[in-house]
Amino acid sequence: MPDTPSVYEIHDDRFRYLIVPTSPLDELYSECRWAEGPVWFADLGCLIWSDNPNERMLRWVEGGGVSTFRSPSNFSNGNTRDRQGRLVTCEHGTRRVTRTEIDGSITVLADSFEGKRLNSPNDVVVRSDGSVWFTDPTYGIMSNYEGFRADPEQKTRNVYRLDPDTGEIEAVVTDFGQPNGLAFSPDEKILYVADSSSSHDPKAPRHIRAFDVVDGRTLSNSREFCTIDKGLPDGFRVDVFGNVWSSAGDGVHCFAPDGKLIGKILIPQTVANVTFGGPRRNRLFITATRSVYAVYTATIGAALG
Repeated sequence: MPDTPSVYEIHDDRFRYLIVPTSPLDELYSECRWAEGPVWFADLGCLIWSDNPNERMLRWVEGGGVSTFRSPSNFSNGNTRDRQGRLVTCEHGTRRVTRTEIDGSITVLADSFEGKRLNSPNDVVVRSDGSVWFTDPTYGIMSNYEGFRADPEQKTRNVYRLDPDTGEIEAVVTDFGQPNGLAFSPDEKILYVADSSSSHDPKAPRHIRAFDVVDGRTLSNSREFCTIDKGLPDGFRVDVFGNVWSSAGDGVHCFAPDGKLIGKILIPQTVANVTFGGPRRNRLFITATRSVYAVYTATIGAALG
């Protein structure tokens, strides 16, 4: 095997089997203010992501460049797709979670809990049963930069589950400092959730927690899965082998299912989020501050968020 280029940092030999050493890091776009929430549309052959402070969503097509998908975007942040292929988006400006229907109309999935406005939904995943799970930190109401400054109405910063049949919203975790990215393991038995509260408190956690999923509805057995050693965890995704690919201050950190850091992809800008995409789901798309990067891997993304 040829020597790995400097973009890779190997901490464990397991990482060697997940990367393509000869694959370059491609910069697809570089005119964002803060790139976030990438989501791949295989049927359309495009990547969509949020440029949060610029209040727009952008679209990239291989060979076709970048165009505007939605503007204004209500300061959109995290995005995913549901089981019917519809776009699900967290909006900081409106403090809600929405779904874009096939005809382009917008359906509000969640904007309040127990009669009070949500803080600012940040990231979202959809389970195979159709339930929508999202995090609700206060980043979008802390200033007018990526939302609108306001006092929080919720006493805590929660992780929520929205029932696909009843539309009922339930707070499944209430003890986070700032819950951020989240993703299920390939078998959906574990939910991983990042705590990014060290963004404003250097002494706060900078880790990803793991929870056992009980009956597809509740969480138990909270434990620390891993800690980010540079920067903090924001968004992340999981591959088919259960490895967690997380954003960090110096790039993308890859953690094995046992929580051990096995390698890094070094990125010249702070990474906010990642997603697997491309025709074979073996291309890792990386939103990193002003730019969007992509690199081919030797693994593929899990079908579930």
